[in-house]
Amino acid sequence: MATSSTVENYLKAIYQAQSAAEDKQALVPMGHLASALGVVPGTATTMVKTMVGSGLVAYEPYSGVRLTEAGEHLAAMVLRRHRLVELFLVQIMGMSWAEVHEDAEQLEHAVSDRLIDRIDQLLGRPAVDPHGDPIPDPEGIVAQHLHKNLLTCPVDTDLVVTRVLNQDADFLRFLEQHELKPGQAIKVIARDASADSVSILSSGNHQVTIGTRAASKLLVEI
Repeated sequence: MATSSTVENYLKAIYQAQSAAEDKQALVPMGHLASALGVVPGTATTMVKTMVGSGLVAYEPYSGVRLTEAGEHLAAMVLRRHRLVELFLVQIMGMSWAEVHEDAEQLEHAVSDRLIDRIDQLLGRPAVDPHGDPIPDPEGIVAQHLHKNLLTCPVDTDLVVTRVLNQDADFLRFLEQHELKPGQAIKVIARDASADSVSILSSGNHQVTIGTRAASKLLVEI
């Protein structure tokens, strides 16, 4: 099924909102969707109603939207292209992990499935992108992993960063500077609720303190 880049962006935004929700069956509020896409709610509602006619989403007025099975598969394919392109740009083209997101946003709509499969093969069938985001397989299936973040993980325990949930370039450069990229070993040495902060020790014995909002965006495993 051929879809426009706008429709693909909507599918991806709904998919990511559903994935982030505690209740995986909950509808995505239209206000949330509009905010994620940088449009007014009326524009989002109009597009969603059009997508209903294509069988890609189910929409309930005043409640929200969620993907149908067909919509979920197409959204996973968009994410697959995006994340493989990001990894290709980092590993093959030598670009920084902090600067590939916008390029991948454009290329995800242009590359063919055949080219994506060649890129996947070239990269060794990777499981995650440079930010630790899981890459859907050719069938659109995403491996599920339950990781803790820096607010819920054990203190004074050896950890490995597995995923970063914030694509902001400045934030990514900050993480790189302080040895907090996926794959790097760290340890939470203190949490201070009154100061709204978390103190971290990297494998190179570099100590850094970050806010709890930033800490919630770093996923780890023991």
